[in-house]
Amino acid sequence: MGILGSSFLHSCAGTTLSDCRTEKVAILMCSYNGESFLAEQLESFQQQSHCDWTVYVSDDGSQDRTLDILQATTAQWGTGRLQVIEGPGRGFVANFLSLTCRTDIHADFYAWADQDDIWKQEKLEKAIAWLKSAPEGVPALYCGRTELICESGFSFGYSPKFALAPHFSNALVQNIGGGNTMVFNQAARALLQEAGDNLNVPSHDWWAYQLISGAGGAVHYDPVPTVLYRQHNENVVGTNSSWLARLKRLRMAFRGLFYEWNTQNIHALESMRHRLSQEHRVKLDQFKAARSKPLLPRILGFKRAGLYRQTVAGNLGLILATLLKKI
Repeated sequence: MGILGSSFLHSCAGTTLSDCRTEKVAILMCSYNGESFLAEQLESFQQQSHCDWTVYVSDDGSQDRTLDILQATTAQWGTGRLQVIEGPGRGFVANFLSLTCRTDIHADFYAWADQDDIWKQEKLEKAIAWLKSAPEGVPALYCGRTELICESGFSFGYSPKFALAPHFSNALVQNIGGGNTMVFNQAARALLQEAGDNLNVPSHDWWAYQLISGAGGAVHYDPVPTVLYRQHNENVVGTNSSWLARLKRLRMAFRGLFYEWNTQNIHALESMRHRLSQEHRVKLDQFKAARSKPLLPRILGFKRAGLYRQTVAGNLGLILATLLKKI
């Protein structure tokens, strides 16, 4: 028996699904040429203290051994535990959104997963415990801080720790949680499904934070990491905590990329305007209108919208982008 199969038996031996709680979780993972680290991530799913899960992998045309690893794992885990789906082939954002919007996947909770991370054993259990505290029918999103690891798996730090409360006014100008940490309930998933998978947005996770907070949903940021976020040369999106990353973001702002991203987000939010709370419709209108105004009205408009980022450096960057009309 292979390592994956034996460790699964070890982690769940003598344990029933009722012992591990009964809430069904759909782990939604997107893959593309992920052979280097995929097995470790699959192993970490097996070690979860919450056992009632199914993994759905949308593969975007891998040319390496990714599909062989997934096929072998399917055989080891048994029927129904892991399902592989052909991705749309339009990049990671479209892949995650298309997988999330599939009507043939049903669960109580949904967790996005990257192919190269490692989940801590309590990741799903902690997320579900908070999500269950949300009122029934209210969209709820759990996200959090990550522990950074290098290619070989050694820890070397953490993503920024955010202290300010999640809010739509923050979501308009910043994403506080990576998709690899996000777990959400059925009401939140229904919002994402209604919005659809053909949106032109910079990232699926920022979109989730904007849409769910904008619709009056509950968002929780966990400052205690439950995901080991691997940093390597093939990362599509890496950590943003280093000074090098901050300088890169500043250069992107000068080039107008943040302005373009905000334009894309605004168009997407307008398509779901009927789901936004009245308060947040007003904030969206204030933000949208202020972007094209001269300096003083622009500053006043952003202030009325209550825009804020989570750190002093982030807010200084926000002020600079406002002055330069790059937001």
